[in-house]
Amino acid sequence: MMRPTPLIGLSLALAAALAGRPTVVAIDATTQNDFAPRVSPLDSPAASNSAQPQLSVSARGVLLSWIERNGARATLKFSDRTPAGWSEARTVASGDNWFVNWADVPSVMRLADGTLVAHWLQKSGTSTYAYDVRLSVSKDGGLMWSASFLPHSDGTQSEHGFASLFEMTGGGLGLVWLDGRAMHSSSHDTAASNTNGTMALRFGAFDRSRKQTTEVPVDLRVCECCPTTAAMTADGPIVAFRNRTEQEIRDIYVSRLEQGKWSEPKPVASDGWHITGCPVNGPMLAARGRTVVVAWFTGTDRQNRAFAAFSQDAGRTFGAPIRLDDSGTLGRVDVELLDDGSAVASWMEFAPSATEFRIRRVQPSGAKSSAATVAPMSSGRSSGYPRLARHGNELVMAWVESASLPATGREGGPRVKTAVAELPRVGR
Repeated sequence: MMRPTPLIGLSLALAAALAGRPTVVAIDATTQNDFAPRVSPLDSPAASNSAQPQLSVSARGVLLSWIERNGARATLKFSDRTPAGWSEARTVASGDNWFVNWADVPSVMRLADGTLVAHWLQKSGTSTYAYDVRLSVSKDGGLMWSASFLPHSDGTQSEHGFASLFEMTGGGLGLVWLDGRAMHSSSHDTAASNTNGTMALRFGAFDRSRKQTTEVPVDLRVCECCPTTAAMTADGPIVAFRNRTEQEIRDIYVSRLEQGKWSEPKPVASDGWHITGCPVNGPMLAARGRTVVVAWFTGTDRQNRAFAAFSQDAGRTFGAPIRLDDSGTLGRVDVELLDDGSAVASWMEFAPSATEFRIRRVQPSGAKSSAATVAPMSSGRSSGYPRLARHGNELVMAWVESASLPATGREGGPRVKTAVAELPRVGR
C-alpha cells in the first residue's frame, strides 16, 4: 500500500485561485503542541469474544455498547460510564440469526427523557446481505425492552444497515440507514455495477410514542457499505455519508433537514476519489450549536489520508480540509467537538511495528497538535472502528484489542477495550 506524500501548502491554493484554476488543497498547518492528553486505561465491561464497540452521549454521560459472541449467538450489551468506572453490563437482545459485521455496528443511546433506544441487524432471508434494522426501546434503564420493530416498510429481503440514530427536536427519534431495496443482487461485487440498481440513504422518524411518522429517501445513489453518521445542530439534523456518482466518484456528502425536507446533498470537499467498489470507510460528524466538524478518509491518487473540515453555518459550507494522519492511514475516523470550537479527531495510523489508534486536536484555522497514541491495533477488519465520545472534560475511547497483537501478551478472542483522557479546559 502506497504511503501519502506531503500535501501542497495553502499558499499554492491561493495562487491557483488567483490564476483562475480550480483546485482543492488541504491545510497541513504547523503543528501546535498545546494538546498532550494523558490516556489512562479504564477496565472494560466487555468480556472476551467482544467487538463492534459504539459510544453515545447524553446529559447523563457516556454509554458504551458492544456485541459478545458465543458460537452463532450474538448478544448486544451496554454499560454506562460512572465515576467508579463502567456500570454492570446489561443485555438488550440476542439471537442466532443476526447479521454481525465489523463495520455495520449496532448502537444503544439514551434520549433526553431517559428512554433507551437500541438497534441491531437481523437476517431477513438466506442471501448474504438480506438483513433488517431492528429497533427496540426501554423505559426502565434497560431492564426490559420492547418487541423489536422496523424503520423501513418495503418488505424486501435486501440490505438495510449502517444506521445512525439521533434524537429529534421534541423528543422523537430519527435515524438514517443504507437501504438496498432497489438493488437486484445480494452480492456487493455485482451490485456495484450500474445495471443492478443502487443503494439509497433513507430517513425514518418516530414520535415520542414511537409511532413512525416519516420514511423518505435522502439520496438515491450512495456507496454500498460505508458507515453513515448524523448529528443535531442548532438548525436541525445533519447527516454525512459516502456518495456515489455515475462516474464512480465516491466523496463525502452532507444533507440537512430543513422545514421537513432534506437538502440537496453536497460534497464536504471535492476529493475526486474514483473507486469502483465500496472502501467500507465512512465519515463521522460532531455538532455544537451551528459549528459542525466532519472527519473522513480518502484514497485519492492511491494515497491513504484522513481529513477533517469545519463549518460555522450548520453544515451549509465547509472550510478547507485539514490533514489528520501523519504518514498514512487506514482511516476509520471519529471526531468530537470541544467548547472552543476546536475538535479532537481519531484515526488508525500506519506505524513501523503496528497500526496505531491515534488522536489529535485540530483547529478550524488548520492548526493541529501533535498526535497521541491510544493503543496499537490490528490492521485487519476484525479490529473494526475505534470510537471517541466526549462528556464534559473527559474523552472516552473504545476499540477492539486483538489477541494476535504481540504487545497484548494474552490469549483468547478479541475484546473491547476502553480508556479515558482528561481534556484541557477550553472556552470560547
